Amino acid sequence: MQQTTNTVLMIEPIAFGYNAQTAENNYFQVNQQGDETQQKALVEFNNFVTKLREKGIQVITVKDTLDPHTPDSIFPNNWVSFSADAKVFLYPMFAPNRRDERRMDILEMVQSKGFKVDEIVDLSASEKENLFLEGTGSMIFDHVNKIAYGSVSLRLDEQLFRDFCEKIGHHAVVFHSYQTAGEQRLPIYHTNVMMCVADRFAVICLDCIDDVAERKMVKNTLLNSGKEIVEITEQQMQNFAGNMLQVNNNEGVTFLVMSQTAYKSLNAEQVIAIEKYSEIIYSDLNTIEVNGGGSARCMLAEVFLPKI
Repeated sequence: MQQTTNTVLMIEPIAFGYNAQTAENNYFQVNQQGDETQQKALVEFNNFVTKLREKGIQVITVKDTLDPHTPDSIFPNNWVSFSADAKVFLYPMFAPNRRDERRMDILEMVQSKGFKVDEIVDLSASEKENLFLEGTGSMIFDHVNKIAYGSVSLRLDEQLFRDFCEKIGHHAVVFHSYQTAGEQRLPIYHTNVMMCVADRFAVICLDCIDDVAERKMVKNTLLNSGKEIVEITEQQMQNFAGNMLQVNNNEGVTFLVMSQTAYKSLNAEQVIAIEKYSEIIYSDLNTIEVNGGGSARCMLAEVFLPKI
C-alpha cells in the first residue's frame, strides 16, 4: 500500500451553500451565502480541478444533483473511501442532509473509469444510534505503517473508530483536539483540519491537543514512523493549514495540495520544510472555505482502487 494515489474523485457543486446542520459543530463555517455563492464556488472548483490536472493528477469529476439538496456534496471524502484491496467504504454521517450524498451512480462512474470494486462495505447503519465516523475527514491514515489517527468528536465515535481500524488492520491512535471558538475551547470537528500525514512528513497543530500525554503520544507515533513533523500554529490551523493532502502524478512526482488561504498562512521555514519532499499546489477556495467550513483536502476523495 502506498501513501499517495494519482487519482481523486471530486464532486462538482450545483447548489453549494452554507449548511446549518453541519454548522452546529463546525466552527470554521461563516454564513456569507448570497446569490453568487454557487457561482463563485463553481469557479473555484473548476480552477482547482484545472490546477491538479495540469500537474498530471487524474481527477474524476461528477456533478451534484439539485434533488435532493446536498449543500456539502463538494466534500465527498467524508462519505466514501476507495481502498487498494478493491473495497469501497460508506461512512455514517452526522448531518442528516449529508447522508443523501451517498450515491451509487457516483460509485458506478468511478468503476466506469476502469477501477475494480469487489465489495461495498456500508457502515452507515450506526446513524440510527447517533454514532458517526466521517471517513477521511475524521480519520487520517498512514497507509504504509498501517496507522490511523483519530480525534474524538461528534463526528468520530471512538468505539466505531477502533472497530474500523481493527477491521482494516490498522493501529488506532486516539486523541482529543480543540480549537478556541469565541471564549470556549471546543472539540475540532474533523481530524483532517488539524493534521495531514504524507509519505515522509506530517503537518500538524500539536497545540490543539490540550492533554500533554496525548500530545506526546501523537508526536512520538509520528516520529517513530519516520515522519518529519512540520508544526503549525492554531491560527494557521484556523486558516486551513492542516487541511492538506499529498498526491502523486503518473510519473510518481508527489505534490502537497492545499488552499491559497492555507499557503499564505505558512511561514518561509514551513514552506521550505514541505518543499524538501513535495511541490506545493494551492488554489483559491475562499467561498468554499467560508461557507462550507472545509478546504482542499475535504474536496478530494482518494481513489486507491486497483485497475481492472
